[in-house]
Amino acid sequence: MSTLTSVHSLWTLAAEAPADRIPAPTIEYAQLAPTLIVVGAAVLGILVEAFVPRKARYYVQVFLTVAALASAFAAVVGLAAGGYGSTKAHIAAMGAIAVDGPALFLQGTILLASIVAVFTFAERRLDPAAHGNRVDSFAAQAASVPGSDSEKAAVKAGFTTTEVFPLALFAIAGMLIFPAANDLLTLFIALEVFSLPLYLLCALARRQRLMSQEAAVKYFLLGAFSSAFLLFGIALLYGYAGSVSYAVIADVVDGTVANIDPALASTMGNDALLLIGGALIMMGLLFKVGAVPFHMWTPDVYQGAPTPITGFMAAATKVAAFGALLRLLYVVLPGLRWDWRPVMWAVAIVTMLAGAVIAVTQTDVKRLLAYSSIAHAGFILAGVIATSAEGVQSVLFYLGAYSFVTIGAFAVVTLVRDAGGEATHLSKWAGLGRRSPLTAAVFAVFLLAFAGIPLTSGFTGKFAVFRAAAESGAGVLVVIGVLSSAIAAFFYIRVIVLMFFSEPKADGPTVAVPSPLTMTTIAVGVAVTLALGLAPQYFLELAGQASTFVR
Repeated sequence: MSTLTSVHSLWTLAAEAPADRIPAPTIEYAQLAPTLIVVGAAVLGILVEAFVPRKARYYVQVFLTVAALASAFAAVVGLAAGGYGSTKAHIAAMGAIAVDGPALFLQGTILLASIVAVFTFAERRLDPAAHGNRVDSFAAQAASVPGSDSEKAAVKAGFTTTEVFPLALFAIAGMLIFPAANDLLTLFIALEVFSLPLYLLCALARRQRLMSQEAAVKYFLLGAFSSAFLLFGIALLYGYAGSVSYAVIADVVDGTVANIDPALASTMGNDALLLIGGALIMMGLLFKVGAVPFHMWTPDVYQGAPTPITGFMAAATKVAAFGALLRLLYVVLPGLRWDWRPVMWAVAIVTMLAGAVIAVTQTDVKRLLAYSSIAHAGFILAGVIATSAEGVQSVLFYLGAYSFVTIGAFAVVTLVRDAGGEATHLSKWAGLGRRSPLTAAVFAVFLLAFAGIPLTSGFTGKFAVFRAAAESGAGVLVVIGVLSSAIAAFFYIRVIVLMFFSEPKADGPTVAVPSPLTMTTIAVGVAVTLALGLAPQYFLELAGQASTFVR
């Protein structure tokens, strides 16, 4: 009875306490505008699905998505021009979001890459019309069983899965927050916000739906494991530092924290919690990056997902994940540099070599590009390991260059088709240079950029990360990186030889004529690849100005 009385008296005291004791949250809406615009458009996209007639939905969704992404990019440029990437860089949203150079640079890269990727989502001229209706890369009715009567009826009725546009916007919103997150809970929420839509988008291929659904299930299960690792790591780091804030954890690591919570004093400063928690969080991030040994999902998901989704995911997810990894290592754990650098050395070396060597054995274009992306994750990690401003600058530049090459390459893959849809087996690409010289030439430009041949963005990016790594004393890593690049160049050039110096087969695939949407995506990819290769100085300086993290 006495217990009940004491609880009741607590309630009474709480009720009597003045309301002004609870501080109202202060949110800097203008500085969070890029993310808020994308989230608002995603919510509007759901309302469009509910209320706009089916025939008009596609046009409304495409316009809404492109307009929102362009507006968000304009907001990023406005913030950067206002000095929020340099002199006014600070922590916003009550410590949850960092508004600084790396965050704005990565957000701008994600938004630009997403705009050109969305053009490939909207492409409707590659497949022949079904029952008088134009079709895109996505299932007519995602909920129907592959091959069932309901799916056939949906195709006949001309249904389209326009939900891909709001799903993509939600994924992009999560990606914008991920590299800017300034506490571990925001990091985890952003991870889930962009991962869940991607799991769904991977399952929506119009053709080879069973392979597409298998890819989505694999991605979901392995993604759930990585999220669990990340969450467990967050719990351990909270036990170590008594806070999820990046700044507080960094202070506890350095031994400069002032106020210690008595309830957490017994666990704070326990190095076992710090090392295990930090390792688990890095595992979760390395999974998203696609680094070995957390790369197992990459080839199957890249091959099974609809190709426009693969291009979007390969580019934007890597940019967001590397941004989050950079912030974790440079802002939270710089005091542990001597502990995490040897581990990251090993991961980078294994990732570069495994990606390059296994890619040599691939016979499918999408799987080849998947292993190529694993090798590139290793190259980018060389810049991360540099632990210097030049390292951050090189990683930012590489991510910007790589994202456009990747989206452009996957856009070209959507054009080469036979009766079964996209012809992704390498044998089908033999003699493509004689059937369609322009398509083969464009794909060759992207392959040469992946290989790091001079006068392409790939060469400038690799040179920047290897120079930063060498200056930080990682010379051995650079030598292994150059050897891996040489191995990788073999399979890229093998595809070019196959396209231009092999006889085309009589029953070979055709090259579809795309709409201006896909043409724009490919043209932007080629333009960026050549611009960053021929005149990279301005963009390197831009990345250099954006390379300072706010702490």
